[in-house]
Amino acid sequence: MILFPAIDLKDGACVRLKRGEMDSATVFNADPAAQARLFASAGFQWLHCVDLDGAFAGLSANGDAIREIRAAITLPIQLGGGIRDRAAIEAWLEARTTRVILGTAALRDPDLVRDSARAHPGRIVVGIDARDGKVAVEGWAETSQLDAAELARRFEDAGVTAIVFTDISRDGMGQGVNAEATAALAQSVRIPIIASGGVATLADIEALAAIPGLAGVVIGRALYDGGLDPTAALACAGRATGK
Repeated sequence: MILFPAIDLKDGACVRLKRGEMDSATVFNADPAAQARLFASAGFQWLHCVDLDGAFAGLSANGDAIREIRAAITLPIQLGGGIRDRAAIEAWLEARTTRVILGTAALRDPDLVRDSARAHPGRIVVGIDARDGKVAVEGWAETSQLDAAELARRFEDAGVTAIVFTDISRDGMGQGVNAEATAALAQSVRIPIIASGGVATLADIEALAAIPGLAGVVIGRALYDGGLDPTAALACAGRATGK
């Protein structure tokens, strides 16, 4: 199971939100590239990056910071936020982004997801963010009437490499993960699931590692505020998955 440290970008800085509310942003590092190097030196093997401004605007808004992160580390990066057309997908993949995450596009333009997954095997991830079980889009500003599991099943045979599932109510709150909802989604599809939202303790990592079909866990605020020690978190994930 992969642990993905998260860098969420707002106005060029590393921030963490609470339940996706932009006015709740706390700046943890004004130098995203330096933060990426810290995560790499701690032993993480991947980086999860989200352009928060881009998610609201519908196009990349923190491109300079993302490119600086890419230049600073050799870790593979999965990137989301405002990537909603073929040109943006192609541009970020050509810029050595390992994977792109399509969230709003998964709901609004599913053919784009399918076509991109076929064109770029192993490099397209679907982001499903849920509020009370319903899919939220446009930077979580809008909530649809579609269940998270129903959206996931639409891509069952599309060739996407993973689904990042975020429980918005837990995100940034440090109240623990929604392991039940994550497990239910993992059981509903064959696509590997990456859990996100609320990871606060080693017990959260252990609970998620026990879910069949779980490929990884995104960790944000707990790494920034010291609630989780990176070395301990990585060792816990290794023990829980027998690696």
